Amino acid sequence: MQKDRKTLVWALSALLMVGSLAGGLVVAQSGRTTPANAPATTTQSPILVNPMVQNAGFSSIVKMAGPSVVSITSTTLTKTAAGSDPLSQLFRGFPGFEMPDNPQQQGPRSRRQEAAGSGVVMTSDGYILTNSHVVDGASKVHVKLADQQEFEAKVIGNDAESDIAVIKVDASGLTPIVIGDSSKLEVGDLVLAIGNPFALGQTVTMGIVSALGRTGLGIEHYENFIQTDAAVNPGNSGGALVNARGELIGINTAILSESGGNQGIGFAIPSNMARNLMNEIKEHGKITRGKLGVYPQDLSPALAKTFGLKDTKGALVAQVEENGPAANAGIQQGDVIREINGTPIENPEALRFKIAETAPGSNMTVKVWRNGVEKTLTAKLGTLDEKTASNDEPASGANQSGKLGIAVQDLTPQVARQFGVPASRTGVVITQVQPDSPAADAGIRQGDIIEEVNRQPVKSANDFRNAVTQASKSVLLLIHRDDHTMYTVVEKAG
Repeated sequence: MQKDRKTLVWALSALLMVGSLAGGLVVAQSGRTTPANAPATTTQSPILVNPMVQNAGFSSIVKMAGPSVVSITSTTLTKTAAGSDPLSQLFRGFPGFEMPDNPQQQGPRSRRQEAAGSGVVMTSDGYILTNSHVVDGASKVHVKLADQQEFEAKVIGNDAESDIAVIKVDASGLTPIVIGDSSKLEVGDLVLAIGNPFALGQTVTMGIVSALGRTGLGIEHYENFIQTDAAVNPGNSGGALVNARGELIGINTAILSESGGNQGIGFAIPSNMARNLMNEIKEHGKITRGKLGVYPQDLSPALAKTFGLKDTKGALVAQVEENGPAANAGIQQGDVIREINGTPIENPEALRFKIAETAPGSNMTVKVWRNGVEKTLTAKLGTLDEKTASNDEPASGANQSGKLGIAVQDLTPQVARQFGVPASRTGVVITQVQPDSPAADAGIRQGDIIEEVNRQPVKSANDFRNAVTQASKSVLLLIHRDDHTMYTVVEKAG
């Protein structure tokens, strides 16, 4: 996946990161590092760094968590078109080379592909947690334990939206990992990564927690990643990220890399999230998520100022689903959701994640900012469904809004058909956006429908022109585009 000229590469190996420094070092209060057996150079007492591992290094942690990390090989059979195998393509057209006449040989062929990954033993009777992309579509899943025992595994269920899967081997007396509380992690905590990079077998690397709550990466639909600089490479996916006590605090999922290998940026799913998803998959075979029924958008500084907020924290409700849980709770378009069940909401990704991890049917306390006042509402969540001719008549009667750099037209039934929008929509349609104009800078597009100007509905081009004329420097527009609505601020020119 290419993003900002960097490639997000699946890390098909286990990450086990430990929160402690190498043994045999002390740190004086001046911040200098000296050998443990060197004489003190200050009258202040030195601070011993993690005395439990001062001499033993990390071996005790690896001995504790290592037996719970497994190597996974998944086999997938794919169909290839007739004559698409490399040899037939290489020799096609050469004298004396003929394609076989056997129809079965000419038809689609099965191709066997194998991929290496990692997993973590969660129960003594054989339940193993891994990434969905490690086993998704696999016809066969093979597991090798740390003690070299080998088993065929059954996929109990997987959730591609969060990249979590649960598999099961027919075994007993396995060593389950101790699960830690990922909510107590802090940036700078030392961690170890244990996994199966490049199918080498169990490998341990060390690093720190580089960041928490990473979202918006485009790796998964639901993201709340732990970021680490512990070495993670292809094959580490599904492996364990552990703290200095040997407790599981993350499941490694992906790396950010230009080369395809480790460059010090790896991502892991927090253990609290992974454990909850595993329990639901074990019980139901799939994940069922809650639904609030809003379409949120980010708060830019300009939008925050327009809505009377001093910061950009929260999720602006651009659209409310008709008769949905949010509408029934009294949540309105233009509300800014600032808090859910007492947890501050920083952005739309945080809102989506919070709703998704809450069971359908649950009551959710929602704190919103509306017209300069905070309101607290209660919504009962629904269940999220993950699946969910123009004419040649020229545009006429368009009104120019030179201050914004756009031309608009009444949204008649004919114009609605021309721009492919439902006839039920009201507002004005943008027929032209001038390059290098304030509207273009704000991301306004031809075909967008303007439904409101400064929170007031507009039903005609004249309404729009009058509203823009009366507006101050900043104009708040409610735009309908691609079956969704969103707010945007345009600064008038001149």
